[in-house]
Amino acid sequence: MGIVCPDESKRIEIEEFRRMLLSNAAVHRTKAGDEFQNPGQLPAANRHNRELEEKKVCVTSGVSFLGIAIINQLLLRGYSVRVIVEKQEDLEKLREMEISGEMRQSMNTVEAVMARLNDIQSLSQAFSSCRGVFHTAAFVDPAGLSGYSKSMVEVEVLITKNVSQACAITPSVRNCVLTSSLVACVWQDINSSRTIDHDCWSDESICIEKKLWYALGKLKAERVAWNIARESGFKLATLCPGLVTGPEFISRNPTPTIAYLKGAQEMFRNGLLATVDVNRLAVEHILVFEDMKNTSYNRYISFDQVIRSEDELEKLARETGIDIRTMRSNSRTNSSNTVKLSNAKLCCLMSTIHRCHNEF
Repeated sequence: MGIVCPDESKRIEIEEFRRMLLSNAAVHRTKAGDEFQNPGQLPAANRHNRELEEKKVCVTSGVSFLGIAIINQLLLRGYSVRVIVEKQEDLEKLREMEISGEMRQSMNTVEAVMARLNDIQSLSQAFSSCRGVFHTAAFVDPAGLSGYSKSMVEVEVLITKNVSQACAITPSVRNCVLTSSLVACVWQDINSSRTIDHDCWSDESICIEKKLWYALGKLKAERVAWNIARESGFKLATLCPGLVTGPEFISRNPTPTIAYLKGAQEMFRNGLLATVDVNRLAVEHILVFEDMKNTSYNRYISFDQVIRSEDELEKLARETGIDIRTMRSNSRTNSSNTVKLSNAKLCCLMSTIHRCHNEF
């Protein structure tokens, strides 16, 4: 395996096209002469080429904490992966990850392509020949204290809109998996809903009132993606994960972590502060993508732990370096006042591979 740059990628695509033409020609002629064979009798090489085409996907924000985990799981399952990078330093980071072993070694191709996320045509060119797109939506705002200020809301919405429209106009793309967030589900009037599941949406006015810009950005971006998918007809699935954790997650994923935990006090008191391991979440993305052969549109909530006790809260605080004193105030509430989280829909999909931790 090696990181393939755009120029080299073109050469490989031309060579693959030439081999495909030769194999197609071989379908119709016998060695003895010019008699034509049954077109339905495809040679093994041609079938293999078709299988490879079906396993070519694109990952946005591929150098992010979740992006790398998804790439590794895709390679493990025999996919060829095209990674969108926006600048040269992202390409260098990919190479460093490959050398360090953070990116899994594989016989399959990892291809890095420069594309502008604010340009639909640039994205469509990057998606060309890919069957699916994983939009992990990992953004950093250097001007924001938490890395996700109010201005990032519209940035996230615009880029998700561009990715969705690029999926819609790219003939090869059939499916898109969008990473949203659990905070796009939980910020609502809890007195009117005692269970939060995949059908729940955060209230935009509550997000604005509490200045929960990360939640607002994820909420609005996901809704835009759904609108475009339904209007254009391409298949979309979204995952709404809890706080993404894993090895050194606070240093490797600081922007989403800090932004997600704004409002953590209230989420904890209401029984809605949940986490999910990055590798588990990556597997879930791929299983959801593969299940899209059988379904059109789906939305899932993902978590593997709900932070309920103060000991669990203190552990999370140590891992993130966040002061928990304000989080503990008024935290001792009657369990009947907490809202229940349900990831039952995703558990059904995961049950054949993992024992699912289902919170009810």
